[in-house]
Amino acid sequence: MIGFVFPGQGSQYVGMGKDLYDGNDKARGLFERAEKALGVCITDILFNGPQDELRESKNAQVAILLHSIVCFELLKEKGVSPACVSGHSLGEYSALYAGGVLSFEDVLHIVRFRGELMSEAGKKNPGGMCAVIGLVPDRIEEIVGKIDGVIIANYNSPSQTVISGRLDAIDKAYARALELGAKRVIRLQVSGAFHSPLMESAFEKFGRVLSKIEFRKPEIPVAPNVTGKLTEDVSEIKDALAKQILSPVRWVDCVMAMREYGVSEFIEVGPGKVLRGLIKKILPDAEITNVERLGDID
Repeated sequence: MIGFVFPGQGSQYVGMGKDLYDGNDKARGLFERAEKALGVCITDILFNGPQDELRESKNAQVAILLHSIVCFELLKEKGVSPACVSGHSLGEYSALYAGGVLSFEDVLHIVRFRGELMSEAGKKNPGGMCAVIGLVPDRIEEIVGKIDGVIIANYNSPSQTVISGRLDAIDKAYARALELGAKRVIRLQVSGAFHSPLMESAFEKFGRVLSKIEFRKPEIPVAPNVTGKLTEDVSEIKDALAKQILSPVRWVDCVMAMREYGVSEFIEVGPGKVLRGLIKKILPDAEITNVERLGDID
C-alpha cells in the first residue's frame, strides 16, 4: 500500500519545476492555469528567483504547492495513486488537493492568501524558529514550559523537534537545549514564528476565508497535522486546517497513522527530500522515494 506525503515551506529552491514545465505538456498546462488563476507570474520566481524573493512566504508556499500538485498529477497519469495522504504544514494543502477535498483554483487561492497573512503576521509580531536535534520531545516540552513566549511547533521525528516563538524566548530555549545535551540547535530561515500564538492575526482572517470555501468529502483518508490521525470526516478536516496555523505539526503521529493503516511505501511528492529524512528517523525500515523531477516519474 502506497502513501503520499507532501513537503512544507523550506523545501523550495530556485529552478524547481523547470524540467517539468519544459518537458511535459500537462505540467506546462497546470503551471499556466495556476498563473491565470492567481494573476501572478509564479513561474518566473520559481525558475529564476532570486532566492530571497522565493523564500517569502507568499511566494514559497504557492510555489511548493504548485510543484507538488504537478508531480501528483503526473504520477496519477502514470497510474500511481495513494491509499492515503498527509502533508507537513503547508504540505497539508497539497494532500487535501490530492485527496479530492479542495479544487485546484481554491487551494491555490487559499495558500496564496495564507502565505500573505503569515508574512504580514511575521512583520507585525517578529519571531523565529529553531530545530532542536538530539533531545527527546519530553525534554523539550520541559524547556518551553519554563520559558514564556516559546512553544513546540513541529514534532518532526523522535530526535528532531522544532520550537517557535518570540526572538528573546527562542534565544533562551536555544541556550537551554544545548545545556541539556542537544546535539545541535539550528535557527531556521523563516519569516515568522509559525505554528505559534504570534500567528494569531493570520489565524483570525484565515478562518473567515476558509469558512467560505467548499470542502468535499475526501476520496481517501487524510491525516491532518493538528490531530495526527487519518480521517474522512469533512468537518474534522476543515476544523483541523483552520487551527493548523497556531497548532503544532504532529508529523510523527501522521506518519505512524499511515503505517498503521497499512502503508508500506511512502512517496514524497514535491520539492526536496526533507520528509524522506524525517520518515527514515520515525520508521527506519520504511521504503520511501521522492518525486520532484520528470526523470523520477518517467
